Amino acid sequence: MTAIELEHEATIWLVDEQPARMFYAGRCWTVTDEPTRLRDSVCSIDPDDTHRGRGMYGWRFQGTDPAGESFVFDVYGGAGSWHVHRAYS
Repeated sequence: MTAIELEHEATIWLVDEQPARMFYAGRCWTVTDEPTRLRDSVCSIDPDDTHRGRGMYGWRFQGTDPAGESFVFDVYGGAGSWHVHRAYS
């Protein structure tokens, strides 16, 4: 598996509050597995930092394009948009 470091905006469509489709890098991607929530680890949180949220901040899922090419994507939300942080082939 090869990890590719990225920081690109994506458009994600949610169904029942989970990613179902994504437009990214000029292609449409269909989520073809069960998305995994990415959350803060309790070990990495400063207990004195009362402003930081402890909730979900992203998703990991496999996306497949119409040609059948698949990648695993780590996507993060922030400031009203989504971005792809990593893609694994």
